[in-house]
Amino acid sequence: MATTKINPSDLYDSTAFGFSHAAVQDGAKVLHLAGQVAWDADCNVVGVGDFPAQVDKALANIAAVLAHSGLGPSDVVRLRTYIVDNDMERLGAVVGALKRFYGDETPAPNTVVGVQSLALPDFLVEIEAIAQFRD
Repeated sequence: MATTKINPSDLYDSTAFGFSHAAVQDGAKVLHLAGQVAWDADCNVVGVGDFPAQVDKALANIAAVLAHSGLGPSDVVRLRTYIVDNDMERLGAVVGALKRFYGDETPAPNTVVGVQSLALPDFLVEIEAIAQFRD
């Protein structure tokens, strides 16, 4: 079962910012990931006070869940990114990390939400994902 990323040519190039405008799923089995933060396996925050390091760890955790499920970044059909005290510098760090995460793949749709805080005070970013299984 395929996922088709939608990026109309008459809209801005969202892929330059690490996301697609939409994605079409064709009825496949779907994996819903809990929001991932910069926790290691022992619940230690990776990169306390270091926003780019926390983004990288959250995406690494997503990659680990995907791999455990037999999936990869190309199977992601939706992201939602929560950023504490969002600004252009932090948004830029997310865009750069997503480019590394996806590599040459077309990125999935992503909504970025600026928030006042997350579950614990040291968390600076949380990323939710939805992925689709292939046939």
